[in-house]
Order: sequence, then C-alpha cells, then structure tokens
Amino acid sequence: MEREFDYLVPEELSAAVEVGTIVRVLLHGRRVRGWVVADGVEPEAGIDQLRPLLAAVSAGPPVDVVDVCRFAAWRWAGPFSAMLRAASPPNVVRPAPVPAPDSAVYPSPRSSPPLSVDVSDRPVAVVEWPPGTDRRDLVGALLARSGSTIVVVPEGVRLGSLVAHLERAGRRVVIMRGDQPDAVRTEAWNVARAGACVVVGGRIAVLAPVPDLAAIVVLDEGDEALKDERAPAWHARDLALERARRAGARVILVSPTPSVDALAVAGEVARPDRGIERRGWPPLQVVDRRDERPDLGLLTEPLARRLHEVLGRGQRAVCMVNRKGRARLLACLSCGELVRCEACGAAAVERDDALVCPRCDTARARVCLRCGDTRLRVVRAGVSRLRDDLAALLPRATVVEVDASSGEVPVDAEVLVGTEAVLHRVRRASARPVGLVAYLEFDQELLALRYRAAEQALWLLVRGARAIGPGGWLLVQTRIPEHEVLRAVLARDPQIAAAVELERRRASRFPPFGGLAEITGATDAVAAAASALAELGVTALGPSPWRTGARALAVARTPEQLADALAAAAPQARRLGRLRVEVDPLRV
Repeated sequence: MEREFDYLVPEELSAAVEVGTIVRVLLHGRRVRGWVVADGVEPEAGIDQLRPLLAAVSAGPPVDVVDVCRFAAWRWAGPFSAMLRAASPPNVVRPAPVPAPDSAVYPSPRSSPPLSVDVSDRPVAVVEWPPGTDRRDLVGALLARSGSTIVVVPEGVRLGSLVAHLERAGRRVVIMRGDQPDAVRTEAWNVARAGACVVVGGRIAVLAPVPDLAAIVVLDEGDEALKDERAPAWHARDLALERARRAGARVILVSPTPSVDALAVAGEVARPDRGIERRGWPPLQVVDRRDERPDLGLLTEPLARRLHEVLGRGQRAVCMVNRKGRARLLACLSCGELVRCEACGAAAVERDDALVCPRCDTARARVCLRCGDTRLRVVRAGVSRLRDDLAALLPRATVVEVDASSGEVPVDAEVLVGTEAVLHRVRRASARPVGLVAYLEFDQELLALRYRAAEQALWLLVRGARAIGPGGWLLVQTRIPEHEVLRAVLARDPQIAAAVELERRRASRFPPFGGLAEITGATDAVAAAASALAELGVTALGPSPWRTGARALAVARTPEQLADALAAAAPQARRLGRLRVEVDPLRV
C-alpha cells in the first residue's frame, strides 16, 4: 500500500525504533509490516486516535538511504515501498545500535595507472578505460583511503578476480548482489552497515547501508544491466550520483565508452596513455557492402577468409545477428512479392520449415499469393538459417546456435552463431580462445529506431572486444562504413562517437537533456495519464494500441518537470487499471 500512516512509538520500543526500522503494525484488523520513514511528525489525527507500534521486527535502511529511496520513487515514478524493499535485508536483522566505524586510513596503492586528468579531488569524474585492459589496479587506485567505498559492477561473472585483488591489497570486501541467497545477502547487509569496508556488487550495492560513505565507483556505467527492469526502473549510475551528492562523497564513472549521461555531468574525461588505450582495443575489419546486391546474403568472401584463418589457428569464432528464427523476411523468387500474412498483412516468418505470422500467429502455405510459385528466397535470414549456412561453409567445424534461451555453450564448438546473448555467454566456454567476433548485419544496430542506438551499437563492439583473445579481430559488415561508431573503434578513440552523439542528444532534447517516459498498460489508464500530463505542460504522444492495452510517450523539458508531472498524474490514472511507467527508457 503506497500510503504513509501515523503510529505511536511505545516507550519499550523507543530504543529500537528509528527511521528505516521495519516494524509490525495493526492496519484494518491485520498485522502487517512496514518501514518507519519519518520520526517526530505532527499527526493529522489526535494523539488519542493513534495506534501504537506492535513490534520492531528488523533493522532497515539508514535514514540517508531512506531519503535516497524516496528520491528514486519520485525520479523514476515508481513505488516508494519497492525501493525500500530493495534497500532492506531479506531476512531479519536484530535492531541494535551500530558501533562507530573504524577510522583507519589505507595507504595508496603501489601501482596506480596514470591518467590524463587527476580525479582524486573531483566530486564527479569520468574515466575512459579500454575494454581489453585489466582494470583491477585502476579500481584499487580509485577507492577512498578512509571510510567506505561502493563499487558497482554490472556483470557478476567478473566479480571474483576483482574481489580477490582488493582483498590482497588489505581491504575488507563485502559482496552484495541481488541474486544471492537471502541468508547470504542478509549477512552482507549486516556487515556493510558497520562501515569501513568496500562493498562490491550489482546495482543493489548502491543502496548498501554503509554509514561512512566516501566514494562510489561505477564500472561500465553505460551497461544496460545497471537499469532495473521493474518499476521504478531506476538506474544505478544516476542513483549513485544522487546519493554521493547528498553524502558529500566522490563518484567515479568508469567505462570503455562513456555514455552521454556521464559526459553531461562531468568535465574533462580522464584517459590512460594512448599506447594503453590502443592496445586495449582489438583491430577492426570493416567489410563495405555498398556495392553488393542486397539479396546476396550475409556470408561474404572477407568473412569466409577470416573464418578459415581463425579456425586454422585452433581458435573459435563468434558470429552475431540480432534476429531469432530461420527467416524474418521472405520473397517470391519469381515475382519478388513479399510473403505476408493472409489475415493481418504482416510479414510472415519461417519457423521450423513453416510460415507463421509473428503478429497474430496465423500459419500459411509456402506459396506466393500473387503468382502461385512455391520457390521462396530469404531476404532477411535469422540465426537458425545462418547456422545452417555456416555449417555448409565450414563442413569440418562444429557450428552451434546460441540465444538467450539456449543451454550451456559447448566447450568444443568452433563457431558460435547467435543473437546478442552469445556475446554475454561466450566467456563461460573458454576451452578455445576467441579469435574473431563478426557482426553480420551491423546496420540493423546502427540504424535502429532508438534514440540510444549509437551508444548501444558501440556497446556491442565493446562486448565483442572483451570476448576476444590475444591476436583476435572484430569484423563488421555494413553499408555505412563512415559511421562515427565505426570510425571511433577504428581509431581506438570512443570520443569520436561521443562528440557526435552528445550534440545529437542535446539538439533533440532527449535524456539527459530532457525528460522522457514510456507509459504502458490498460487503455483507459494510459489515456487518463496522457490527458493529465498534457494539462500539466508535458507533451503526451499517444495513446496508441500496444499488445493488449495502450502505450504513450511523455516528453518534458527537464527530468524534474517530468517527475513532478508523473507524481501528480500516475496515481489518479492507476485507479482505472494497470499502468507501468518507465522513465528514461533504453529501447525507445
């Protein structure tokens, strides 16, 4: 229930109750749990009408974290209780006074990577660090010498070596991740609230209850894993900036390709020596397809040569295209007519040798409705068809298809072909070093109808660069080889793409230079929210039909204007049905 209620604190509980404590109360005849979010308030009703708290159940987030949770609920238009739950221990922690944290000062690390800008005295700093270069020494150098530091790492698979490195340096490390068992996470939460430690974990680590926060280091600050998919869809980078600002702590955002959001809040970017930066990026081969016919398929001659070269060295190859299934677009070989659904007119796709409409799931015959020919050619192949084509091109190699639903990646497979998921999972099967990561249709990413398309395309290349072993290559097939993303990777200088994207985002007033939210849910609720937002001076685009309901976009001059408008409009609209609000959506 998203409401605040007033209760009396009995004398016997006064020592155990403070802001953030999880308590048990009587509400409408039921015993329920809740959080204390304010103390010493003036009640709306008379004192004699207030019920007392029944019990202090567990310690909860400290007062500064409660305030940050309230900010997150406002900024990302979601339930305050969801943020408090994320900041609380999963199991019970006995409410008790926490001793003052240790005031020890740690010595500076022996090896500190040289950077172009000194970030030690900056409240907010951005460090550009190449994807193929070890960053453990860098993280050690960025930790606060006294107090607690929070290190946010979006990929849990990369936590182990970092934690071991920090522990060898004499630091007390606490691991906090959302996927930990409840007992383990509760113990980590309890240890962290004693302070004088380094908290390492996923986005949930931003809410660690350390009382002596001195610095927050966010690794891969532009990684989409740092944004929660549930409401409120908060981003760990932005919440780290707000928490550090309130606590007077430093924030260092580290990324191979700093996002526009990071560049907008920092000054000059700190970079390593150009030699280190160049060695941290693998070479990129760009296959220019502008002079080729569009119907020739995705297996080009340069790709075939590079595949044979890599397999000949005993390495493995990864081929990526973000299309599942066998064929996403087919045409008649005789007349060129596109194969479409007879019921709704959408382009039919091929699934297991059958033609199915992805919109209404209607099956249809493998025949052209215009001329009756049964011969169909693939205009846009999916991963399953590419797996068959690669197996024919490389008859002696084991070719395996990988997507988000695939099981364990075989360790002996020479060629992996799949969607973006293959870039996340290839490191788990490391029996053979990866000598090639090939993007078979990169224009699909560069020209995607998303305002963050350039950043997301560059991150795909970063993931490929991290998967590649010594002597490996990136290969991109494209019809726009002069795109700033490709120029940036060819020059090993992400600032080439960042400069273009920064101006583009500023001119279009997209985040972080404006407010943007996607509103989905029941048709009546979305329509009511759009109407209320328009009355509050926020541009509402829609609603339009979406899945089983409706969808609208809200565009505001500033994120603050959008947050205030959503705080007023969303509660009323939710009375009419289900409503989900995603502020700063990544895929719009």
